[in-house]
Amino acid sequence: MNSKLPTESDYARLFLDQRPLLDVRAPVEFSEGAFPYATNIPLLSDEERRLVGIAYKQQGQEAAIARGYQLVDEPEKQRRIEQWTAYIAAHPDALLYCFRGGLRSRLTQRMLAEEAGIEIPRIVGGYKRLRRFLIDQMNQNAPQAVLIRLGGRTGVGKTEFLHTISRSIDLEGLAKHKGSAFGREVEPQPPQISIDNELSIALMRFMVEDATAPVLIEDESAKIGGRRIVEPLWHAMVKAPLIVLESTLDERIEQALNDYVLRMLSDYRRVMPDEASAQHALREHIVDALNRVQKRLGGVRHQAFLGLANEALTEFYEQRALGGLRQLISKLLQEYYDPMYDYQLSKKQGHVLFSGDRTEVTNWLMERGFSSTSTDRSI
Repeated sequence: MNSKLPTESDYARLFLDQRPLLDVRAPVEFSEGAFPYATNIPLLSDEERRLVGIAYKQQGQEAAIARGYQLVDEPEKQRRIEQWTAYIAAHPDALLYCFRGGLRSRLTQRMLAEEAGIEIPRIVGGYKRLRRFLIDQMNQNAPQAVLIRLGGRTGVGKTEFLHTISRSIDLEGLAKHKGSAFGREVEPQPPQISIDNELSIALMRFMVEDATAPVLIEDESAKIGGRRIVEPLWHAMVKAPLIVLESTLDERIEQALNDYVLRMLSDYRRVMPDEASAQHALREHIVDALNRVQKRLGGVRHQAFLGLANEALTEFYEQRALGGLRQLISKLLQEYYDPMYDYQLSKKQGHVLFSGDRTEVTNWLMERGFSSTSTDRSI
C-alpha cells in the first residue's frame, strides 16, 4: 500500500467533469449545503461529531481521535467501510472530502486503503475550499457573462421553453419553486448554498465552453420562494436585455392548469398515503396561496376567489370536470397576474429586444447562436 495517498486539487475540472463526490461530513453539515453529484456517507453521525468536537476543544486532536474510535466500535466501523466501498464500486472515479479536507477525510481515506485496499483521491481543502472556489468563480463570471433574460406572462411556459434551448439556466428548477404565491413545490426548497453552488457550476461551464456566447436565463425577481438569486448574478441579470415569450390566453390557462393543479396533485399522490390525503393537500396548497395574495386582491375578491377555488376543486374531485378550474385560472391570470406583469414590464421597456410566440422566439435565438438541447445543453 502506498504511504502517500492520492489527492485532487483541480477544482474546476472535477466540477466540469461531474465527478461523483463522497461527502463524509455529518448529515447536519450536508443538509446545510452540498454540491451536485455528492452523496453523504458520513464518518461520524451528528451526535458523534458533537462529542468528538467537545473532546477536540477540551483536550486536543489525539483525544478527539481516541473519542471517535471509542464511539465508532469495530462492527460499526466495518459497516461504514462497506457503505463507502459499495459507493466507490458504483462510482470508481469518485473523490472524497470532509469539511476542510483534514482529519475526517484523511481517516476515511486511510481506512479504505488499509482495510479495503481502495485508494480514493482526497480533495485538498475539502468542502470549504470547493465552496470558496465556486464563490470566486461566480464573482468572476457573472459580470462577464453575456446574459439574455427570458420573460413572459404567467402560463406562457417559460420553463419548458428554456429546456428546449441550449446554454440556458432554469432558475426555478434549481430553486424548486415557480417564483410566485402559487409556486411552492411539494418537496422543500434546497438549501441556499446548494442553489448557489449549482448556479456557479452552470455559469462556469458555459464560460469555459465560450465566454462570448450568450446564455438564456429566466427573468426572475431577486427572490424565488424562500431563496435568493446570488448577488453577482442578480446584478448582471438586471442589466441584461430581455426577450418576451407570448402565447394565447387559452394556451396559458392549459399550461397553468397543468403546472399548478394537475402536476401538483400528481406530486402529492407520491408523498401522501391515499387519494383523499393528496386531494386535501392540494386544496390546502391553493387556499394558502390565495391567502398569501389577500392584500393585493382585496377582501371581497379574495373571498370570491376562495369560493371559486373550493367549488372548482370539489367539481374536479367528484366529477373529474376541469371547467371550474379553468375559470378560476382565467380570472387569476386576467385580474391578478396580468396587471402585475404589465406594470413590471412597463418599467423594462428599454431592455426588451424581441417579443413573439414560441416559434418566433426560437428562430430569433437560433439566429444569435443558440441551438436546440439535442445538440447542446441547458441547466
